Amino acid sequence: MSTSRHPVALRLEQQVGSATKLLATVMALPLVDGIFPALVVAGVLGSATGVVETGILIFGGSATAAVILAEMDGSRREMATSILLIGAVIIPVAAVEAALAPTLQGLLNLPVFERFAGLVILTVAAKTASSEVGEYLPSPGVIIGLGLVASFNPSGFVLRTSTEYVVNGTAAAAVGVAFALSIALLSPHLRGRVDIDRFRFGSAVALGVLALPILLGPFDLMQTDAPVALAVLAVTTLFAYDPNSGGVQSPTGDDDAPDDDESTDEGADEGDEDATEASEEPAESPSEPPLDAPPEGPSPIVDDDVAVLANGGEGRETDDDPDPFTDDDSRAPWL
Repeated sequence: MSTSRHPVALRLEQQVGSATKLLATVMALPLVDGIFPALVVAGVLGSATGVVETGILIFGGSATAAVILAEMDGSRREMATSILLIGAVIIPVAAVEAALAPTLQGLLNLPVFERFAGLVILTVAAKTASSEVGEYLPSPGVIIGLGLVASFNPSGFVLRTSTEYVVNGTAAAAVGVAFALSIALLSPHLRGRVDIDRFRFGSAVALGVLALPILLGPFDLMQTDAPVALAVLAVTTLFAYDPNSGGVQSPTGDDDAPDDDESTDEGADEGDEDATEASEEPAESPSEPPLDAPPEGPSPIVDDDVAVLANGGEGRETDDDPDPFTDDDSRAPWL
């Protein structure tokens, strides 16, 4: 797996600390910096498609997937418990902010504020795709503040709420929690097979596609209910997933090592026992030489049979016979 080394994510990780706190910070950021209320006021959650896109791309997305796959440890039950605890806080807060959306609509000039809401999404997409570009862009909170100032209309203040906004806002947060929960449950299979950086870049493109209908509304372009952003995210997931990858080795791989070592030790012990038995065997006592063994001592240069034939059939001379190699002329015919 390719662990994301995005500078913004690294700074956030250093400030927050543990993986659970980091995940809670990432999922709660849309509620804190004003992105989620801006999308509610802009009418993005007016359809079921908008609810799903907001839940997956705003509350979920590449940041949530990266934290779960690269930072969180423990079993699937432990990770699911942490995510459910985070969702128990995020979902009610999202419901409260969605309930206040009709009041904010009365205080704002919606056509102007919607353009700032689209700029916020584009800024988040740019920061997600490239850290170098994100260094030169203002934070989403600054853009939301400028949008509130530019579109503020105090004459329309009326304290009101709407059940539709509450239901849609709660559903969007629940979709984000469900997305994080599914990543946690599939984490043993996804680790090592999902390229986090590639998925992050594709999520940035999907966010940009989500912002285009808001920004191009005055020009009547891309005004469709088709889930274009979800289609982009699906293609991104397809390209980021590598089923042929071996994945991260499971912890049980280390448990196999003692078996191999034990078998090796057993083989070594058997070898040592064989060597000990071989060393303990007594040396063979000297026995009679085999019949085909050559006689001890220097053998005669000429065989007995050959000597008999050379002497005309007579046997070898005994020790009493004179030495044929004496100086006697009668016994040295070659002189």
